[in-house]
Amino acid sequence: MTSLGCAKNTVDSDSMAQLLENSGYKSVNAPQKASVLIVNTCGFIGSAREESYSTLSTLAETKRSDQLLIAAGCLTQRYGAEVARKVPGVDGILGTRRWMDIVQVVQQLRHSSRHPSNSGLRPEPMYHLPETATIGTDENGALRASIAGASAYIKIADGCRRPCAFCAIPLIKGTTVSRPLETLLDETRQLRDMGVRELVLIAQDTTDYGHDLGMKEGLATLLEKITSAAPDMDWIRIMYAFPGYVTDRLIEVMATHSQVLPYLDIPLQHADPVLLTRMRRPANIDWVHTTIAKMRAKLPRLAIRTTFIVGYPGETEKEFQTLLDFVEELRFDRVGAFQFSFESGTASEALGDPIPATVKQERYQRLMELQQTISLQINQSYVGQTLDVLVEGEQNGIAIGRSYRDAPEIDGMVFIEGKAEIGSIVPVKITGAMAYDLTGTPAI
Repeated sequence: MTSLGCAKNTVDSDSMAQLLENSGYKSVNAPQKASVLIVNTCGFIGSAREESYSTLSTLAETKRSDQLLIAAGCLTQRYGAEVARKVPGVDGILGTRRWMDIVQVVQQLRHSSRHPSNSGLRPEPMYHLPETATIGTDENGALRASIAGASAYIKIADGCRRPCAFCAIPLIKGTTVSRPLETLLDETRQLRDMGVRELVLIAQDTTDYGHDLGMKEGLATLLEKITSAAPDMDWIRIMYAFPGYVTDRLIEVMATHSQVLPYLDIPLQHADPVLLTRMRRPANIDWVHTTIAKMRAKLPRLAIRTTFIVGYPGETEKEFQTLLDFVEELRFDRVGAFQFSFESGTASEALGDPIPATVKQERYQRLMELQQTISLQINQSYVGQTLDVLVEGEQNGIAIGRSYRDAPEIDGMVFIEGKAEIGSIVPVKITGAMAYDLTGTPAI
């Protein structure tokens, strides 16, 4: 199983793996040892599609005649026929809306005339792309989480009902489908019993959790229930909040429940109101200023991650400068950036992709150079302080981990002199700072 793209995809991959293992299949690390090869593709932006095609092509070119290759995930949901045309060696096409059918797809392929051992031929791939409006809810008992060491991503909802002009996710996954509250509480307890110490809540939009279930303040309610159901879960982290939906109650829950980390990932995408309107994104920048000020007052240790798009169609130098000024003023702990990727079928399709690649790249570099300076200054402010660090590894006598300020995979690390038990949370006195990482010594 190869999983591409975001952590949300990784959860789907691990869920498919669970279902296969429950049916008697055994996971192997080397492709040459497998009888079934599965690539859970990403189709979010152009570069992700290219990576998916490259991975599939490599496996298709090197696989044995008795191996099955299945393309699953976001790319195949939108472009199933194109995947089959571009990668002739693919045997099965499974969309992201029916990931839970992976066992049936494998079994059908193995017992059908499509399997080369049965016919000697390799006909057209089998398509499993039923007309379903949203992600399926029949999860067949799969734990909708992906565990890495002492951390776990848990998917609280799937799909998205936001109208962002540049985004293809609603086309790929359909509208929001929240998972039942009791199911999430049961899974939290399971993860705790498995030794997980950090729970990372993910969805396309975590702040929309429960809307389709008739819940108001669904995310705040979920956090309260989780902290009550698993009071010994050390860290709970919130990812992918939507501007305008970080409510006073959510802020209060974060401030009054120590398990909920003072960390928020809130992709803002831009700072110019006119451009945000063209993006079909929340354009009330006053709300951003007011809400961040409110959060920082209630949560003095708050770390904020955000994401921006540069080179959106029609972005002027003045609008881009507005973004730079905004970043300099708000001083986010972490910033990610993407260069605009043209997506057919989205509301922005009519705008084309008029900004030259060289201009996109230049703006991207200017934004990230500015943020690098800010990140370094913020990191330097932690020198001399003590931070709790979740230890994830060790190399050459140096322990490596993350503080509450660092989400898995995308943020910085803390490098600790000496040894520390992997999976433990240890106090570390910060002795040095780089643009993205910190160094320290055990404070015990």
